[in-house]
Amino acid sequence: MDLKLFFNGVSDTLNEKSRRSVAASLAMSIGFGGISQVSKASRLSRPAIYAGIKELKNPEASVLSNERQRKVGAGRTLAEKQDSTLISDLDRLIEPHTSGNPMNPLRWVNKSLRILSIQMNKQGHKTSRTLISRLLKNMGYTLQSNRKSKEVSSQDPDRNAQFEYISEKAKEFQLNNQPVISVDTKKKELVGDFKNNGKVYCPKSKPENVRVHDFIIPELGRAIPYGVYDVSKNEGWVNVGIDHDTAEFAVETIRKWWLKMGKEEYPEARELFITADGGGSNGSRSRLWKVELQKLSSEIGLTIHVSHLPPGTSKWNKVEHRMFSYISMNWRGKPLISYQVIVNLIASTKTTTGLKIKATLDKRKYPDGIKVSDYDYEALNIRENNFKGNWNYVIKPH
Repeated sequence: MDLKLFFNGVSDTLNEKSRRSVAASLAMSIGFGGISQVSKASRLSRPAIYAGIKELKNPEASVLSNERQRKVGAGRTLAEKQDSTLISDLDRLIEPHTSGNPMNPLRWVNKSLRILSIQMNKQGHKTSRTLISRLLKNMGYTLQSNRKSKEVSSQDPDRNAQFEYISEKAKEFQLNNQPVISVDTKKKELVGDFKNNGKVYCPKSKPENVRVHDFIIPELGRAIPYGVYDVSKNEGWVNVGIDHDTAEFAVETIRKWWLKMGKEEYPEARELFITADGGGSNGSRSRLWKVELQKLSSEIGLTIHVSHLPPGTSKWNKVEHRMFSYISMNWRGKPLISYQVIVNLIASTKTTTGLKIKATLDKRKYPDGIKVSDYDYEALNIRENNFKGNWNYVIKPH
């Protein structure tokens, strides 16, 4: 018989005395060790079960009548009733450390129960962590962590309009069978036997041992995965760099995607629509990004349309949640011990919705700090859109 399951099923139908009687009866039927077993299953104290056994053996001598469950005045007097200033002193103690709106009935405190108890005892009160916890709960406090919910107060007033613009433009391109891609750089990864978050099945008690400290191994360096996600085909290309995340590296990844995948998928393409974050190697203010896109446009003969996501909205970039998130899940718990392992893990990423990814290792050097002169920038065949031209522009082949 599962005692815990039994008490969970009947506890709501029993009052205090009958619960004690049922527990005592079961303990007596079990015999040796029965009180301990029943106490654990029912969460009744051992003295309560002993009292129940005494009542069963001698019901006439019971000090309790059928109408009452406890003696008059039984039970310990609450601490806040014994100590008239306990609540007020605790409230004053935590007031400077209270977070949130003080008028809100749900507040929280950022001092530990142990510290609160010690400081209350210094003021002459007799408290414990358990007592402080109960008092705080009764006073409307709760234990909780902070939560990301605030948007940037200085957000652009055209942010929503930009999302609508990108959505409508992407639909237009897809209807005309023109490629729409989302691009971005994934988080740089240390190469070597470092801890990788997540769990993976291993023989029992034989986890893979990794380094304690995450200090870069100079001869291995970092991996820089830059991704291109084809929104229409649900396919991706990841270029794993070993040098710097620059605009030249970003455009080189787009070039490789087009030559290895895009050109075959869209043989009739005349235009290419790129959505990207507003910062980083593909930032809206990067002159080198636009110069490199001009080179690409002239090379492949496509008119390139670019739209940047508003600041602080990179999590809505499709390459993030439709490709990079699955790559992270695929290699969770696996040390990225070499570049080849990283490339293989990326290329083996698949989903039930049909995501396919190709990956390659890029050993080229991409120097950072390259400046674009006004002369070179003015030579671009670029046209900014009437709506948010700094975020939306078109680059045509020379």
